[in-house]
Amino acid sequence: MTISMISVAMASAQKEKTVVPAPAKTAFEKAFPGSSKVKWGKEKTDYEVEFILNGEKMSALYDGNGVLKETEEDIKITALPIAVTEYIKQHYAKAGIKEAAKITKPGGEINYEAEVNKMDLIFDVNGKFIHELKDAN
Repeated sequence: MTISMISVAMASAQKEKTVVPAPAKTAFEKAFPGSSKVKWGKEKTDYEVEFILNGEKMSALYDGNGVLKETEEDIKITALPIAVTEYIKQHYAKAGIKEAAKITKPGGEINYEAEVNKMDLIFDVNGKFIHELKDAN
């Protein structure tokens, strides 16, 4: 194998860097000034940015035009509504909650997310089950 072929093979093996549209970057910088450890990724047709703000691990989801679709803040499992933990005890008796998050939509709607058995369980603000998603991680 020639050196140029090796270089091409190595370059294609590296993870592609997400190219984030300027409107999404600008909207993020305006909404979350002072953020650190900023890392962008692609989520279907949208752009997810993970970051630290005021010591809290967060993420935000933007479309290519810079429209915020939701923010997600990691929370302690004990901060989930009691109805969420009761639902999980009832429906996933032998499983524990690995992670928890509070999701806020642009209109102020709040949902909660609990990771159980490599699934993200989504609940409304009162702890009523909405749906489950296969965990992307």
